[in-house]
Amino acid sequence: MENRRPWNRNAPPSPSNSASFSRSQRQNRKSRNYSERRTPSAASASNSAVDWDLNSGKLSGDENVDVEGPSYSGSLVGTCPYMCPERERLQREQLRDLAVFERLNGNHGKSSPDLAVKKFCRTISTKSMQPSDVRPLPVLEDTLNYLLNLLDSNKHPFEVVHDFVFDRTRSVRQDLTIQSVVNERVISMYEKMVKFHVISHYKLRSSMSNPIIASMHHLNMEQLTKTLTSLFSLYDTNQSSNNLSENEAEFRSLYVLLHLGSYSKPTEDLLSLWFGHLSTSVLKSKEMCFARSILRSFRLGNYKHFLCTTAAQVSYLQYCVVEAYINEVRALALACINFGGYKLHPYPLLDLSILLRVKESDLESLCNACGLETRTDESGNKVLPTKQSTFCHPNGEFQRYAFLGLEEFER
Repeated sequence: MENRRPWNRNAPPSPSNSASFSRSQRQNRKSRNYSERRTPSAASASNSAVDWDLNSGKLSGDENVDVEGPSYSGSLVGTCPYMCPERERLQREQLRDLAVFERLNGNHGKSSPDLAVKKFCRTISTKSMQPSDVRPLPVLEDTLNYLLNLLDSNKHPFEVVHDFVFDRTRSVRQDLTIQSVVNERVISMYEKMVKFHVISHYKLRSSMSNPIIASMHHLNMEQLTKTLTSLFSLYDTNQSSNNLSENEAEFRSLYVLLHLGSYSKPTEDLLSLWFGHLSTSVLKSKEMCFARSILRSFRLGNYKHFLCTTAAQVSYLQYCVVEAYINEVRALALACINFGGYKLHPYPLLDLSILLRVKESDLESLCNACGLETRTDESGNKVLPTKQSTFCHPNGEFQRYAFLGLEEFER
């Protein structure tokens, strides 16, 4: 039986040391000053752009959409058998309003039921809505699978595919909300849509110098947070029916990891409150323990623990969120080693690359980006001289460097 209801809600550090940045603060005042000066990266800023209101279960600044959010409480059941209602498809053919994926043989004014997908509409009057305009759950499942399969295509740049799937998955969520169905199938669909936004968050970051893609990245973050909020509401409803979702712990952990870029105390207080509402099984899960451990080591500046834990435990979806902060952690490590090391004892670049999980050539590039010079010793090995006064935090985005041991996540 389906449950129907509205949706709410003084030697340089070495690999053998426990390299805590807070300890290096006591060793050297300069590293403390660096820590105080540093500002969140662009990735951090984008993550904190949308504030979470955990008490209401909604996002502040949410769109005033009649039926996409949890306010609509109707019980309409859709009857549209196609991915796009015929009336909309014919109208968009007339207007030549067809995405490249919807054009029949490349014709800008012709589509078919197998290609056209219902667009997202920001405002819909539920009074005039007909069942034939809304797709039932089985059609929505097929539509979502079709959309996600487009992400495997190499015919178009990722941002082009993302733009299409981004809009059409919002429409899928809209139709689901109109019908107010809560069951395991809907939860699975929402998990797939969250996964799409998380992967897009990672992939779009590689082209943030392009203002159009940077805007896509920001909008994607907004929809990621909204979709997560709806998914958590579904989890809560499903738990009240004595059902547990097998992927809940991992998706809940993504919410924690999205707080890596949040530095304010109110945010910390809200997160602590949020933890209090989680079930014991979720709190004790390996996914949630990883997320909380990573958040703690990031805020303490314990770069070794952050990188080692990531290398050993991170899942692909978690890595898509954490990756934005890895180079920031590496820069913290360089600051600690540069300010806290002995001037007469330069740090071997090979040893440092192992500690920071990065190729030696990439590490040299990162050192240069942070204003540090490297040199070659008498044995021909690259080393990092310490006590350099030129250290600085790079402006803008870091170059992306591979994480040794997790190369399969970066393909």
